Amino acid sequence: MPVRVLLGYDGSPAAGAAIEAAALLFPHGQARIAHLWTPMYADDSLRHRLWTGRGHVDEFVAAIEYEGEREARQIAAMGVTLARAAGWEAEPLVARSLGGDGVHLAELAETPAADLIVVGARGLAGARAVLGSVSDMVVHYATRPVLVVPYPLLEAEHAALAAGPVVVGFDGSTGSGHALRIAHELLPGRELLRATVDDGEVPAQAPAPPIPEELVTRLHLRRHGSSARDTAAALASCASSADAALVVVGSRGRSAVREILLGSVAVATLHHAHRPVLVVPALADGDGTDADADADATR
Repeated sequence: MPVRVLLGYDGSPAAGAAIEAAALLFPHGQARIAHLWTPMYADDSLRHRLWTGRGHVDEFVAAIEYEGEREARQIAAMGVTLARAAGWEAEPLVARSLGGDGVHLAELAETPAADLIVVGARGLAGARAVLGSVSDMVVHYATRPVLVVPYPLLEAEHAALAAGPVVVGFDGSTGSGHALRIAHELLPGRELLRATVDDGEVPAQAPAPPIPEELVTRLHLRRHGSSARDTAAALASCASSADAALVVVGSRGRSAVREILLGSVAVATLHHAHRPVLVVPALADGDGTDADADADATR
């Protein structure tokens, strides 16, 4: 069955690379190529060319609106061309945005419902990563699985996309079980490496996965420390050693501020792994909250 994809496209090399990578991971995709544009904030050179003086402000605003939307449609059309060349069925989606593009993309994925959101990332790190990016905001607010494709990928990382195994972080929680199930559904036929990370103590009885045992290979990874970053580093190292196509982690769906302050394995993995990361939001319980949320701060 085709995977229904919403892909955020801004015309950058990172966005183009995300299309190529996602098409290798999910070759039977039906994609909406979404480009968000902000009225009245067009390119500086375009604004300069259209400005004719203070006495023509209304005409200036109308021209900016018209030319800005036309440029947005051209960018979306380029993304559609790339997606079709990669083997996807694709159509453009142009939407206005007044900021918060990551939140807007998460909302667009709801109607019609997407199986997957795809965004490219330029590898922000340090203070700039803490301040957030479009990919971070999509991950924080989306209720759909989000594939974040780092840019650039090395040759070996790119070569693994088509058939490499999938590393899935698994700690026995409901969220990690859901992530493993979604990985199996979205990537049928791939080898699933179920990676449990701890401080070196092998549990007497490992938690049972939510899919048949014969479909997964158990891995036990040791982390050097107890923080989310240490867990993410262990998963990233495993993915590199296994020549994996991507890493899959569950997210417990906190607000952005709490994620940044408390830390999260999902967020940390985004900034440590040099391969695509699929972040799967947890299933909500009856009152709309994640039952495993409080446990995340200790991991």
